[in-house]
Amino acid sequence: MTKNKFGLKDDEIHLFKEAIRGAKKINQDQVLHAPMRMKVTQPSDRKVKQEQVDASFYFSDEFQPQLDNEGPTRYLKPDSNPYELKKLRRGDYTPELFLDLHGLTQMEAKQEIGALIAACRRENVYCACIMHGHGKHILKQQTPLWLAQHPDIIAFHQAPKEWGGNAALLLLIETEESTRR
Repeated sequence: MTKNKFGLKDDEIHLFKEAIRGAKKINQDQVLHAPMRMKVTQPSDRKVKQEQVDASFYFSDEFQPQLDNEGPTRYLKPDSNPYELKKLRRGDYTPELFLDLHGLTQMEAKQEIGALIAACRRENVYCACIMHGHGKHILKQQTPLWLAQHPDIIAFHQAPKEWGGNAALLLLIETEESTRR
């Protein structure tokens, strides 16, 4: 008994041929289905600018929210699950979008943060990271104050070391999908 390219013995091949004797070959009509492609639409520049302006509308330099000064920088929106803040602190969430504010003025930083929040809502991104750096501590102090004013921010916490430590913030943004959770 010899083995062929399929690794079958001669008697196994003979047994197979006996089993399919009398079967007729089916002619294949070659029907090719076009692959379904999702149409990805990019929002217009005007719409993106308007989202950015709308999102940064909430940021006031005059308003001082009540943030805890003890320990790491953190905030939890009233009536939100406190466990979300704990998961942020532990680094359970992986940020999908990053924003680096190094070298920006306060006005530019506000606009970029507004654009980040708008992009997160548009793309259904739940967790993002803002890297404000150390510098002269201006953006480090102002960024949490601005974020606490925005209604779409669920929580933020000083980032774990792997995402920037005390020079960055991890934030949770309320999206359409997160409201279903």
